[in-house]
Amino acid sequence: MNSKIISDIGEFIFVNHEPRKADIIFLPGGSDPLPPERAAELYKQGYAPLLMPSGGVSVKRDRWPGVQRKADIYSGDYHSDCEFYTDALKINGVPLSAIIPENKSGHTRDNAFFSRNTADGYGLKIKTAIIVCKSFHARRCLMLYQLAFPEAELIVCPVDVFGITRGNWFKTKLGTERVLGELARCGGQFVGDIMRYLGVSDGLE
Repeated sequence: MNSKIISDIGEFIFVNHEPRKADIIFLPGGSDPLPPERAAELYKQGYAPLLMPSGGVSVKRDRWPGVQRKADIYSGDYHSDCEFYTDALKINGVPLSAIIPENKSGHTRDNAFFSRNTADGYGLKIKTAIIVCKSFHARRCLMLYQLAFPEAELIVCPVDVFGITRGNWFKTKLGTERVLGELARCGGQFVGDIMRYLGVSDGLE
C-alpha cells in the first residue's frame, strides 16, 4: 500500500484543532466516557459556557448499549446517549445549568440538525462552537455540523477511543474498518447535500 494514501486518509478523517473560546460545546452521541470527560475539561478551562450533549438510542439498536468503559464510575440507569453524557459531564464538574440536552436523535446527522433545532428553541445565536467527538468520527461530525450551523465557525477537539489514532488506524482490523467506514460515509451520505448545493439533480442520467 502506498504510504501517501494512508497519510492522506488520516489527514482527512482525523480533523484536530487547537481549542479556542466558543459559545458552546457540541457532543455528538456515544457510549464512551472520554468525549464528555474532554468536554468537561474544556468547560472548566473556560473555553465555552454551555454544552449540548446529543443523542437518544441509535437507529441501529432497539435499546441503549451501555457504558463502554469505566462503568464503576458511570453507573447510572442510562437509557440514551444524552442521559449518559449529561451524567458524565456532571460527575466531571459541569453544573446542570450549563448543560442543554438533546435526547431524540438516532444518528450523527440528527445529532447535528436536532442540536440546531434545540439551539434555535433556546434562542441561542452561535457564532463559534467546539465539537468534541471520537477522533475517527471527526470529519463526518464537522461536515454535518457545518450543514446544520453554516454561519458558525466550528472547532473540532476530538479524543482517541478504542486505541485508534491517526498514526495507527491502518495497523488493526478495527481501526481500518472504522476509518474506511467513515471515509465511505463522508462520500455517500453527502451526495444529496452536494447536489443541492451545486443546483443539479442527484438522480442518475
